Amino acid sequence: MTKAEILKKEILRQYRSVRQFALEMNIPYSTLVTALERGIEGMAYGTVIKMCDKLSLNPVDFSSLERDASLGAQLLENRVMQNYVKLNQAGRDKVLDLMEDFAQIDKYKQKGKKKA
Repeated sequence: MTKAEILKKEILRQYRSVRQFALEMNIPYSTLVTALERGIEGMAYGTVIKMCDKLSLNPVDFSSLERDASLGAQLLENRVMQNYVKLNQAGRDKVLDLMEDFAQIDKYKQKGKKKA
């Protein structure tokens, strides 16, 4: 199965149609249909990454990140760190303060996780 076929299958599994997914992703429908028919190799790398993120697919091999939670967690951690390092010290301090505040609110705590 090609990457385009995997994408199309996952889009149809999670969304009612390719058109609905295109609207959700803010991608022109015709562009998405063409990529799914001819292959995604011509699509912008960033667009493919965003699509994989939205569909919870590993952008390397297009496997489900739900099945490989550790890789999903690593990708999320990497994305958080990429944004964190862009901040100056004041921004970094603010993010850490907010995270500490949110970690104490039951609404935002992970179920089954003990406080360190």
